Amino acid sequence: MSHSHKDSHNHSHNHTHGANKKTLFISFLIITGYMIVEGIGGYVTNSLALLSDAGHMLSDSFSLGIALIAFIVSANVASYSKTYGYKRFEILAAVLNGMTLIGVAIFIFYEAIQRFANPPEVATTGMLIISSIGLLINLLVAWIMMFGGDTEENLNMRGAFLHVISDIVGSFGAIIAALLMIFFGWGWADPLASLIVAILVLRSGFYVTKEAIHVLMEGTPKNIDVKNVIKTIQKEENVETIHDLHIWTITSGLVALSCHMVVKEDITINECEGLLHRIEHNLEHLGIRHVTIQIETKSHKHGDSILCCPESEGPHPHQH
Repeated sequence: MSHSHKDSHNHSHNHTHGANKKTLFISFLIITGYMIVEGIGGYVTNSLALLSDAGHMLSDSFSLGIALIAFIVSANVASYSKTYGYKRFEILAAVLNGMTLIGVAIFIFYEAIQRFANPPEVATTGMLIISSIGLLINLLVAWIMMFGGDTEENLNMRGAFLHVISDIVGSFGAIIAALLMIFFGWGWADPLASLIVAILVLRSGFYVTKEAIHVLMEGTPKNIDVKNVIKTIQKEENVETIHDLHIWTITSGLVALSCHMVVKEDITINECEGLLHRIEHNLEHLGIRHVTIQIETKSHKHGDSILCCPESEGPHPHQH
């Protein structure tokens, strides 16, 4: 039953992986095409709101392309030189996407401040038409990504999705700015809309980068309750205690655990195998799919802490 459960889980994971790739490819084509249109439109109309949104769409196009490459590369099998394969490439792509968002936000801030001091003439009608089309395009892409890919669990996919959501806000801001300039002649509305977009872009970039770095630092996934994991393992009858516990994310949707488990002295090998199967099955229901457990008895030297506490000097407690 444990094997069939894992097989179905892997089949579901592979299906989601393929859906993410297809969704990203379609989104990449749409975003790249309209990014060119919006960039030309922003230059012709002299609108910073449009140019900043086009610049953001350029980063979107770049991020979607990187995310797509990440999904393709991460599918490569493990080797002696990379025993986990290239799965972490997705996380590196997420970091790159987050940093790109932050860079775009800083650039928009700089340009907006310049325009507050010297507001240029803007072709507001053309700006309104282009930003309205841009809003519809971004809504379409967001809809495709939301219903065609995994924007909740997959960090790489979510980073690309947040780029598109920020674009929606950018297009909406450009529309509002164009209307304010048309009806009230408020030239400062264009750089103001750009500043609002920059703040939202900066926020998205910060959180995507922060979460991706947390994965690279092998931090405990937010959806994993460590106390519940410990309780799940130690509730087994033949388990005395555990130590050297590590829980980390290999890539989005793939959580790993390793620990040393102290069992009763009189337990047989067959009982150990049954114990491991039960623990692996229970942990999989908690979202942990890759489990490595070293079985020991009390006679094996170990520390008292559940978490690993390496010492900077002296022999390791497991060395003989």
